Parts: sequence; structure tokens; C-alpha cells
Amino acid sequence: MEQKIEQKIIISVSTWFREDLSDVENNNFFFNYKINIQNTSNERVQLTHRYWKIEHLTLGSSVVSGSGVIGEQPILGKNESFDYISGCELWNPYGRMSGFYTFLNIETNEEFTIEIPSFKMVYPPLLN
Repeated sequence: MEQKIEQKIIISVSTWFREDLSDVENNNFFFNYKINIQNTSNERVQLTHRYWKIEHLTLGSSVVSGSGVIGEQPILGKNESFDYISGCELWNPYGRMSGFYTFLNIETNEEFTIEIPSFKMVYPPLLN
């Protein structure tokens, strides 16, 4: 599990390989990732935007950017958290994701960004 704390927002990430959605012989490796976002500040914040850079080892990278996450723009009060699960298809057995979330402080109407901890996705047989 990867974790990062910034501006009293804690972001934790865990990943797992999805053999049932992968086609290893054709270099399609599917991974799920679970994100936990915890607000430890005293103010309400709203996640408004995401930006991901997906690195496909030797095959370049791709970018995913858009409003909120999984169709939501969650609002987190003091000590509240939000979990979601999403997925990523890699073009080879090893990759990495990194990026940031943009939040809106509900009380001050100020936007700020929080870096998402970089995390690896590795086809399990490569770990042996």
C-alpha cells in the first residue's frame, strides 16, 4: 500500500491484478486499484478533478483527466473518508500510475491540489 499525507488529506492506494480481465498473451494486463481519501482537516473539502499519468514501462504513457472520480465529486467533512475502486489496463506486465486530485475548500472557496502517491502495478509472476 502506498500512502501520502498533504494539507491534512491522506491518500492511500492498494492494487491487485485481475487475471479474469487480462489477456496476457496479447499484452493486456488489467489491474484494479482502491483509493482511500481521508480528510483530517477541520474544513469541508470537495474533490472536483483528477489527473492520472499511466506509464506503460517501455511503451510510453497515457493521461486520464476529468471531473471527480467514478462519476462523483465527493464532499468530505472533518474526519470523513471516501473509498473507490477503479481499474487500469496496461500494455505490458509492469506499469506505474501517478497524478493529483484538485479539491475545493468549501469554507474558503479556494482550490488546491494534492499529489496522489505513485504506485506500481506488476504482473504477479514477475514478482517471483
